[in-house]
Amino acid sequence: MNNKLKIIITFLAILLLATCIDPYVPKLAGYNSLLVVDGLLTNENSAYTVRLSRTFQEHDSTPVRVSDATLYLTDDNGNTSYFINLENGIYKTDSIDFRGVVGRTYVLHILTKENEEYESDPGLMLPVPDIDNIHFGRDQQLINNSTQNQDGVSFYLDSKWGDNNEYYRWSFDETWEFRVPFPKKFDFLFMWDGHDHGEVIPTAPRLIPVSQIKEYCWKTNQSNDIIIRSDLNGQKGSFQNQPINFIASDKSDRLSLKYSILVKQYSISKEEYQFWNNLNKISVEGGDIFARQPFAVTSNIHNIKNPDERVLGYFKVSAVTQKRKNITISDIAKLSVPAFHQSCVIMDKEPLDFETRCQCPPKTWDDVYWYMTIASNYAFVQPYYNPATHDLVKMEFTTQECADCELTGTSKKPDFWDEFN
Repeated sequence: MNNKLKIIITFLAILLLATCIDPYVPKLAGYNSLLVVDGLLTNENSAYTVRLSRTFQEHDSTPVRVSDATLYLTDDNGNTSYFINLENGIYKTDSIDFRGVVGRTYVLHILTKENEEYESDPGLMLPVPDIDNIHFGRDQQLINNSTQNQDGVSFYLDSKWGDNNEYYRWSFDETWEFRVPFPKKFDFLFMWDGHDHGEVIPTAPRLIPVSQIKEYCWKTNQSNDIIIRSDLNGQKGSFQNQPINFIASDKSDRLSLKYSILVKQYSISKEEYQFWNNLNKISVEGGDIFARQPFAVTSNIHNIKNPDERVLGYFKVSAVTQKRKNITISDIAKLSVPAFHQSCVIMDKEPLDFETRCQCPPKTWDDVYWYMTIASNYAFVQPYYNPATHDLVKMEFTTQECADCELTGTSKKPDFWDEFN
């Protein structure tokens, strides 16, 4: 009995200490800021980007951008092409002067202002097959520690295996049109008609239609998912129903009107496949103390003078093919998935709603507008009039994001949207 009591007391003491100790973030002695390289070279007709930064020690710091380096590419034919320094750690090639070629081998060179020189391992640009088809269907995913099902829509692709490669990666860009439920239709102004004992007297408010109702907008998102696959058996065939993206239909406005996904397929080396696979293991398993602990992800960038220096990131060389899939709300309706409903507060107000018991001047429409928009941060939507007298009787207000689509998107239509089918 005494032993059990000692155990209980010890446990309570540990619990008390754990709840009273402030978190401590140590500053590690001998900390070295590491160079981080992020770049992708393809055969697309566009500029290619490399981003340089350095790691940071404090948990609330931001990466230090490396904006004073010289970058260039060499290939196995002896050609050299320099990057343009765009500042803020971003370097780009000239899309007119340079384009990646399938079958060529490329090396990235980096020279810092400290005269440290880095090189990537040679990267062979392997050919990649075309994407045959992108399709979608109703699906479910497990959430809340696999205790609940989440309904939604999954996107898949079909493609043949390439003849000269065994490793593949996919990424996607998604763009969708959406609308806000209560778009702002009127602006609120006041007319003033003179003075009474030195005070300006307001007349009825002047309500004028807005020049542009911001009801429909577009959003674009680039995937951060690691989607890779290898042909471990060496059997050439085809990809069938390769998962690309899942959308929880009632958690996002992606499928509310029109949705477009652009899928890119890359041919990658075994070494790059291992790089992505290790990153995926860290992201999936690193948060659990009983899982595999995080480990150093091997980079293909090396310091020429100091091979033991650790560099983070990867310079990726890959051919790419792409295919777009467009769907509409009618396509989604056929799947009978739960619909998305934007959370909005909608209120109709008049001066009487703000009257108090004090001997104060009667509330005006000015007071209504000021309290709802300035003090409470709601958006004025539109007025309501008495159909018989044409007097203003109510003013409608709603949540800001429910009245102006440009708060979360852009009103500029994507160039490809007119080709939507």
